[in-house]
Amino acid sequence: MDVNDALIRQITEEVIRRINDKDIKTVIAPSESDNLGKLKLIELGEAKKGMNSDEVVIALGPAFGRYQTKTIVGIPHEDVLREVLAGIEEEGMKSRVIRVLDTSDVGFMAHEAASLSGSGIGIGIQSKGTTVIHQKDLAPLDNLELFPQAPLIDRETYRAIGKNAAKYAKGESPSPVPVKNDQMARPAYQAIAAILHIKETEHVIPNAKPIGLQVEFK
Repeated sequence: MDVNDALIRQITEEVIRRINDKDIKTVIAPSESDNLGKLKLIELGEAKKGMNSDEVVIALGPAFGRYQTKTIVGIPHEDVLREVLAGIEEEGMKSRVIRVLDTSDVGFMAHEAASLSGSGIGIGIQSKGTTVIHQKDLAPLDNLELFPQAPLIDRETYRAIGKNAAKYAKGESPSPVPVKNDQMARPAYQAIAAILHIKETEHVIPNAKPIGLQVEFK
C-alpha cells in the first residue's frame, strides 16, 4: 500500500479527532503513583566538558522524567534510561547523564552531549523516545545513527543504542543498530508526536546551560 501525503493527512485528522485529554495525560501528566520512587534525576549544576576518554554522555530532553514520563508508545523513561546505560556498561564504558534545556531538537541535544563527552560521543533522547547517536566533530544536523520513528523503538533497541555508542567511543566501527520500518507508523502517530514535541518545547529555556544529572533507580 502506498502512503502518500493525502493519506497521511486523512489518518492524522482522524487521530486528532480521537485524541482526548486522557490519551495525552498518560505521558505528559502522570499521576503521583506513576512517578513515585521509579526514577530520580538529581540536578548537579552546570554540566562541564568531560576529560575521560571512556565516557559516553547522554542528553535528555527538557521534559524527560519530569513533565513526561513515558515514550510515545508507553515505555517508561526509567526503562529507556536503564537500557541505554546498561548497553554502555556492557561494553566496558562509563556514562554521564545531562539535561539539555535550550532546545527540544534531538539532533542538537545529541550534539551537545557529544561536545561535552570526553570520548566525543553522545546520545540524545527526546521525551517521546526519538534518539540520536552523535559525534562531536559532526555538524549538529549530521549524526552517526538516527532513530527517528520513536513508535518503533523498543527496550532492546535502546540497549543496542547504548552498546553502539560505547563502541564508537572505543574507536570501533560497529554495524548500525537495526531499525524497524513501518509505513503506517508515521500517519498513525504523527498527531500525538507533534503534540508531545510541542509540550516538550514548552519547557525549553533559551540560552540555558546543560545541567548534570545524578540518576537513581528504585
